[in-house]
Amino acid sequence: MPDSKNGKTAVLAMCGKGGVGKTSLSATIVKILSSNPDTKVLAIDADPAVGLSTALGIDVSKTVDDIRNELIRRVESGHSTDKAQMLSMLDYEMFSALEEHKNIAFLAIGRPEKEGCYCQVNHILKDLIAGMSENFDYVVIDGEAGIEQVNRRVMEKVTHLILVSDASRKGINVVRTIKEVSDSAIDYEKAGLILNRLRGPEEREKLLIPPELNCLGWIPEDDTIRSFDIEGRSILEIDDSPAVAAVENCLRAMGISH
Repeated sequence: MPDSKNGKTAVLAMCGKGGVGKTSLSATIVKILSSNPDTKVLAIDADPAVGLSTALGIDVSKTVDDIRNELIRRVESGHSTDKAQMLSMLDYEMFSALEEHKNIAFLAIGRPEKEGCYCQVNHILKDLIAGMSENFDYVVIDGEAGIEQVNRRVMEKVTHLILVSDASRKGINVVRTIKEVSDSAIDYEKAGLILNRLRGPEEREKLLIPPELNCLGWIPEDDTIRSFDIEGRSILEIDDSPAVAAVENCLRAMGISH
């Protein structure tokens, strides 16, 4: 755990176009990193669909946006809440929203119901997530298509930006755009591309990957993960598979070992 040895939390954010397998990849990374029982992993589902909970076999009872929306309803209904009371309540609610499974904790961001700017609430929630993350060795964020949502609603800083694409020109173009936006919009330390669900080295050879994307490797189409997805089973239950081994190699290429 090179990024954790010095006491620093490694924050990994998955980004890429829809349908490239970010959620399954995020769950696989959580599985790999949590294989050491002394390692504490926080999995954050920043996709409103909350698919990572299914992939990890974890039930969600409350999301961050449930907390946010309840506070907004209280304010709009006339309940007076000073900043100290708000912070205390949100801190308690945030920890109550954490779902724990052995050395894994899970937090779902959810989908905001309210439109408009509630900057004080949003900033406090983001600060609470950042503070909570410091208690873990690794944070794995399953994000939507772009990094902006992660930056706006979850955390301002990630250490490892993981771009995910399938074997399509569209997928590569999307992650290239995400990388270009990220270079100026967010604070990250390392970035790399993982090619997901490839059918063999021939597909990899056909893809023209811009060198600035720093391709870490490719993950084969895996029947075991596919069947787990179809059946709604937890990827944590997979023993060994070619995909898991390939993800481990990609993490090592990024300087992450478990």
